[in-house]
Amino acid sequence: MTEDEPRDTPEELPTEQFGPDSPTLDLPSEEAQGGSASPTISIPNYRILGLVGFGGMGEVYEAEQERPIRRKVAIKVVKLGMDSRSMIARFESERQALALMNHPNIAKVFDAGTTEEGRPFFALEFVQGESILSYCDRHRLGIPERLELFMSVCDGVQHAHQKGIIHRDLKPSNVLVAIQDDKPATKIIDFGVAKAIGQQLTEETLHTRMGAMVGTVEYMSPEQAEMTGLDVDTRTDVYALGVLLYELLAGDLPFGSKRLRRSGIDEIRRIIREDEPPKPSTRLSDSESPALAKQVHGDLDWITLKALEKDRTRRYQTANALAMDIRRHLTHEPVLASPPSAVYRLKKFMRRHRAGMAAALIVTLAVIVGTMGTTAGLIRALRAERNATEEAAAARQVSDFLVDLFRVSDPQEAQGETITARQILDVGAERIFRELRDQPLTHARLMDTIGTVYGNLGLLEESADLLESALEARQALLEGDSLEVAESLHNLAVLYELQGHYLEGQAFAQRALSIREAELGPEDPKVADSLMAQARNLVGRSEHAQATPLFERALSIRETALGPEDSAVAESRSSLAITHWRQGNFEAAERLLLEALATYERALGPNDYRISSTLNDLAIFYWSQDRLVEAEPLLERAIAIKERVLGADHPSLANSLNNLALIYDEQGRADAAEPLVKRALAILEEKLGSEHDTTALGLANLAWIYYRQGKYEESEPLYVRALGIYERTVGPNHTSVAILLRDWARLHADLGDYARAEELLQRSAETWETVAGPQHPNLAECLDSLADLYVEQGKLVDAEPLYERALAIRVEKLGADHPSVAETLEAYTELLRSSGRAREAEEIDKKIVLRLEET
Repeated sequence: MTEDEPRDTPEELPTEQFGPDSPTLDLPSEEAQGGSASPTISIPNYRILGLVGFGGMGEVYEAEQERPIRRKVAIKVVKLGMDSRSMIARFESERQALALMNHPNIAKVFDAGTTEEGRPFFALEFVQGESILSYCDRHRLGIPERLELFMSVCDGVQHAHQKGIIHRDLKPSNVLVAIQDDKPATKIIDFGVAKAIGQQLTEETLHTRMGAMVGTVEYMSPEQAEMTGLDVDTRTDVYALGVLLYELLAGDLPFGSKRLRRSGIDEIRRIIREDEPPKPSTRLSDSESPALAKQVHGDLDWITLKALEKDRTRRYQTANALAMDIRRHLTHEPVLASPPSAVYRLKKFMRRHRAGMAAALIVTLAVIVGTMGTTAGLIRALRAERNATEEAAAARQVSDFLVDLFRVSDPQEAQGETITARQILDVGAERIFRELRDQPLTHARLMDTIGTVYGNLGLLEESADLLESALEARQALLEGDSLEVAESLHNLAVLYELQGHYLEGQAFAQRALSIREAELGPEDPKVADSLMAQARNLVGRSEHAQATPLFERALSIRETALGPEDSAVAESRSSLAITHWRQGNFEAAERLLLEALATYERALGPNDYRISSTLNDLAIFYWSQDRLVEAEPLLERAIAIKERVLGADHPSLANSLNNLALIYDEQGRADAAEPLVKRALAILEEKLGSEHDTTALGLANLAWIYYRQGKYEESEPLYVRALGIYERTVGPNHTSVAILLRDWARLHADLGDYARAEELLQRSAETWETVAGPQHPNLAECLDSLADLYVEQGKLVDAEPLYERALAIRVEKLGADHPSVAETLEAYTELLRSSGRAREAEEIDKKIVLRLEET
């Protein structure tokens, strides 16, 4: 693929929606329509340098930001005449989508607002680059260099998907290459038709019109071309990546652009949905590039065609999985992509020749019906025998492999050295790829098993590699609704929750749940497992109300199927307790936690690892209730169990260390708390990485300890860093964000920076109300703190309604005898007395006393 080779590339057309009445997809340029470049725009603090591009709804200008930072930026504004309500909403949606993401391969948003002419704009990173195809051709890059660039694009797309954003218009002109630090770097731009999963990007709900095609036809997935309302998910971007990969390898599109754009809308849709593209190596052979065809033939053909599968269940399920298979090719490891089976090809043939196959089927059925009665029983028996034989063979293979694997711990093999579980796993993972490639189902099963154990040990990256490979292998070898596929989906959902990838985890758990319900029935314990995984990923995003019914259904299934004393029932009770707690249902939360702990101890004994999580949760529940004497020994017991079972560097241990540190701090023992928080943070940064929401929690806890010690200068940057991680991972509306903002406000109040403290407390209160509702005790705590702040400034009129509301919430949710009620009551009545309203203060005191007497 060199600069002088012919290419059949699409015209650089703006992204549009095409309705069913559109006779063609050819769009005239702005000049052909008689238009002209937009007049100069004016934005305070920016100097506009010139128009650099335009699309269907927006214009992009090169500009220089002058304040507060001098830098070159790109300014995107709504095009004149495109300021309808729906277009403004879509523009705002793109702006918010970009703001959610922070990745080196995605253009960053710096600022947003309205021009002096009243047109919405946003300022983003100015990418001085060219399209990825143009860059690769101009620099005559070889196949490996093109693949390296392509994998970085996959990384950016994966990040967007983890943030719940589907691009829906990935194409070469939206993937630019710029030189950074003397190296080429890719940047994904233009999220103008992006779709959000599980969240709303603007107050205006966006709807794609039924019968509308969204995107650019050459890169459009079959499900986009359906125009039937079929839910488009992240796999539509995987298809577009497949088209881009095809172009990078073959120098051409899977379906020629000229052919598509000469066709009517129905023919375009048929081609995308039904026609199979030639292999990239075949296209290269046809263009007389035999040397390149030889490089692409085999692995790269199958990888590309797997990404371009019409059936999205047979595609790579994530952009990361596609990149991983390319990496395997580059490192000369076996790839997961493979030629389709004969059965699959037969299905495709039947789909293309429905009429002829229907006639043949009628004749065949007539013959079959005559003999069906005598053969059905035999067929069932043979099938059962074959399944049992295959399962027995697979079980023997797994057993032999594991027995042989554990020989590494034999003293004669170990030569006197102590062999750890991690070393055994590492040996096993290496041997799986080396020895079991000719036994693919056994290979997949062992990858899934060892990947799960890696996850339990807190080795999340190693776990992800194996679990994702197992899923890809099973989907390639088995039907899309097989129980083995569901098992891999479920295990990945559990892993993604641990990694903080809650949207992806929820989606995988939902798919596993659908398969298990269909195959096993709605009351099977494995259905309960998938319900638990889905609910936990919802909890990770603070969606406790949505998680509660899933936990309740899982608990009901497990109690019926396993009995009330099973450890799985205890797990469901413990998880359900957390959702009740977060929604302010404290009585139900405590009851469930105590029941879970008792069930665990009866079923497993007092020192099983599974007990430690419930001990941890019950301790923090008591801490939130100011019951520190009860909380401390529970946490100490949880830590002892985790250290013994999981080792000294497991993320779960770090969580309990953090919690014990908070107990010490509440007791005025900040010096004892600091080393625990630092140890926990070191574990989290090593095991989960610097961009995990649990790592942000560790940073926030250390910031709090520094604040309590009066180390304000050391505390402030930790809060800044932690908030940034939270907003990039779990989003701004999360309980952890609300807690951080509240604690951070106290630091600024102590410094006398009342304006900043007020801003943080107001944001915290708004977040609590959004996430937990208007009656949550943590909201009352924010309101109480904000009222105290107003009193310090002499703003008694502003403070009074806040005290009144905080008092009402605390009495209702915590009871009139709770210590926090007395604190708020004292502050509120003191305010009334200082305002000359002693009688009102006495009346409020009497109401609280009556409430106490009633309880």
